[in-house]
Amino acid sequence: MKAHEIMVNPAYKVKETDTVRAVIEKFIKYRISGLPIVNERNEIVAYISDGDILRYVGRQEDQVVVGSLFFSLVFKGDQDEYEDRIRKVLGLNVMLIAKKKVYKVSWDAEVEDIASLLGKRQIKKVPVEKNGVLVGIISRGDVIRHSFQSTLAEEEQTPAANRQLP
Repeated sequence: MKAHEIMVNPAYKVKETDTVRAVIEKFIKYRISGLPIVNERNEIVAYISDGDILRYVGRQEDQVVVGSLFFSLVFKGDQDEYEDRIRKVLGLNVMLIAKKKVYKVSWDAEVEDIASLLGKRQIKKVPVEKNGVLVGIISRGDVIRHSFQSTLAEEEQTPAANRQLP
């Protein structure tokens, strides 16, 4: 089975010039948790997830960095209240908090390889591209549904006495 057979198309996306507000609006409207970010040619340039946003708005602790015996640096954590950080993030450009290293798959990739990528890298979704352009997206759920659907259907047709137990 190939990526193009199980991908969701069209994939929701945002442009590299959009703000986080556009991301949040799509997260809420479509009940999703991540979006590919594309340039004007629809090429994938980054990916933004709910985790990226939560890391920005979540509590930031003070950090002490010891440079040597003679000096150390203290990076102050949050100076803003949570609600202020929420408001502030909405106006930021998506590229400021998005992941620039994007795991993506070719539209003719094998589902087995996609399952491996999602599992090993512990990512929830992977954009699908064809000729360098975004054409769809595949989630863990898509892989699970399509991988097990036919096996479960076959088992329902097979009498219980003929099934092999592990």
